[in-house]
Amino acid sequence: MRSLLRTLERATLRDIALVCLADALVGASFGAISVSGGLPLWVPVAMSVLVFAGGSQFAAVGIVLSGGGALAAVVTGLVLNARLLPFGFTVADALDGPLWRRLLGAQLLTDESVAFTLLQPDPKRRRAAYWVCGLALFLIWNASVLAGALAGGLIGDTDALGLDAAFPAVLLALVLPSLTDRRTRTAALTGAAVAVAATPFVPAGLSVLLALAGLLFAGRPAAAGAASAATASAATAAEGEGEGEPRPLAEEVH
Repeated sequence: MRSLLRTLERATLRDIALVCLADALVGASFGAISVSGGLPLWVPVAMSVLVFAGGSQFAAVGIVLSGGGALAAVVTGLVLNARLLPFGFTVADALDGPLWRRLLGAQLLTDESVAFTLLQPDPKRRRAAYWVCGLALFLIWNASVLAGALAGGLIGDTDALGLDAAFPAVLLALVLPSLTDRRTRTAALTGAAVAVAATPFVPAGLSVLLALAGLLFAGRPAAAGAASAATASAATAAEGEGEGEPRPLAEEVH
């Protein structure tokens, strides 16, 4: 782990730390809202370890607390997490080694870990950024969810504290450096516009998939950069969508 830290620049480590701080606030609110809404403490804790996807967790728990069925919650989570499939192809080079290491790395796949990986200029730094960000977020997210769940109803209204805006704001900040290219910017903004426009009319999580329509405006020379920016922008919209779901729940982040 120490060698991975030495591989990355201080600015990158600082940015990862800031993302972890934002995730800690969101994770604490998720744990507190889940328990104060009537779920047993083990539910948000188990979801955070096994699912490790903030938007999907918020959306699924929001559906359950609003009276929806378990099947609807699971399908919503799967739809929202479908964006991770192209993400996995994008950062596959960072997951080398034996099967167990690749499976562990796949569990750490999040919007943030992908964003930091794509910003690195060479394979060694890409690998270091992925593992440092992924492991740090996994530990921080699960610890904060547990702390929030233990706190119960003390945090309660995340809208009043502004915690619901922390996650999409951080994702947006990560996307901005990728928008210097005109084709990438066009694809990302188009995808974000589609996601926002579709949000009131489609089930939670579907708008992030519709936002991939922005890739049609990317153009061949910037296709790779546009893909990452468009999907990251869509993830930002989805997190904002997810965290505004019923009671006021519902996209990592995590």
